[in-house]
Amino acid sequence: MAWRLHLPVLGGTMKIAFFVLLILCTASAMGQVGATSVGDQASMLSMPGHPEHASQHAMAQEQSLLGTASPYSFAQGERPLWEFGPVSQPVPLGDVARAYRKEKETAKKAEFIFEKQGS
Repeated sequence: MAWRLHLPVLGGTMKIAFFVLLILCTASAMGQVGATSVGDQASMLSMPGHPEHASQHAMAQEQSLLGTASPYSFAQGERPLWEFGPVSQPVPLGDVARAYRKEKETAKKAEFIFEKQGS
C-alpha cells in the first residue's frame, strides 16, 4: 500500500500561475546575489568641485509671453472698488442662530417615537 499525500487538485491555470510566480521569485533572488556591478572594496565618496560662481551682470530685455499680435492687454495700477461688484453686508451671528432655532422649531416632527430599539 502506497502512502499518498491527499491535497486538493489544483487546476491547470493555477499550476501555471504558481510556476510563473516561482520562476519570478527565483530570478529576483538570483539577481540580488548574482553578479555585482560595484566591487566589494570600500571607496571614498568624492564630490565634484565648482570653482566658478555666479557673477553680476545686466538683466535681459523684458519679453511678452503673449506676443505682439495678442488681443490681450494689461495695465498696472489700482482699480476702483466699485468695479468689482456690490459689497455684501455680513449677517450677525446672533441673527443666524435665531433663524436656525426658528427653522428647527417649525420643522416637521416624527409621528411615531420608538422608546425601545434593538431587541
